[in-house]
Amino acid sequence: MERIQKIMAQAGIASRRKCEELIKKGLVKVNGKVITIGDKAGIKDRIEVNGKLIKKEKMIYILLNKPKNVLCSVGDKFERKTVIDIIRCKEKVFPVGRLDFNSEGLLILTNDGDFANRVIHPRYNIKKRYLVVLDKALDKTAIGKIKNGVKIEGRRVNVFDLIEEEEHVELSIHEGRKHIIKKIFDSLGYKVVSLRRIAIGRLRLNLKAGEYKFTSKGWLESSIF
Repeated sequence: MERIQKIMAQAGIASRRKCEELIKKGLVKVNGKVITIGDKAGIKDRIEVNGKLIKKEKMIYILLNKPKNVLCSVGDKFERKTVIDIIRCKEKVFPVGRLDFNSEGLLILTNDGDFANRVIHPRYNIKKRYLVVLDKALDKTAIGKIKNGVKIEGRRVNVFDLIEEEEHVELSIHEGRKHIIKKIFDSLGYKVVSLRRIAIGRLRLNLKAGEYKFTSKGWLESSIF
C-alpha cells in the first residue's frame, strides 16, 4: 500500500505536490470513492483522476556507462545527443543526478522518483566516486586543503577517501552540485582534463562506454545502500 499522491506521481500525472492539490479538490477517486490526503491504495485498486483511470507505470531501473559528449538530460533544444538516445526503453525514464556533457561514467536512469531522491540527496550520504585526471600533479598544499574540505560558493564540500598519484586523482563526495568537482580543482589552480564516475555507493562501474543494462530495484538497493 502506498499513498495515492505517490502512485499518481509515478504514473506521470503531475508532481507529488500537484497531485496533492488534485486530491484536495476532490478530483481523485479510488474504487469509485473520493479520497483525501493520506489515503493509500494497492496494486488492485482503481484510481481515477478527474474521471480518467490512471495506468500505474512499471518501475524501470537502468545502469549506463555514459560516454563523453553526451548530454545527461531527457532532451536538448540544440538537438545534441542525450543519454535517452542511447537506451531502448518504451517507458519514460530520467537520469539520476548529473554528469557533465564531456564527463563519463556510471549513471542510473529510472522513473522511480523516490529511489532517485535516495541516491542523490545529500542527507542520505551516498558517496559517488570519481577518477579525475588533472593538468598537473597535486602538491601537498592542495592535498591538505582538499582533505580539510574546500568551500565552494559559500558551502564546504567534504571529500572522502582521496587517492592521488601525480595528476591522477580518485575521490568521493556526497553532493552533486553542477560542475562541483571541476570547481574544487579550479579553486586550487588545477584544470580537470577528464572526469569519470566509477562508483555510486558500493556499486562499481563494470560496463563499456555506451553500454547499458536493465536491473531491479532490489539489486540496486543491495548494491548501493
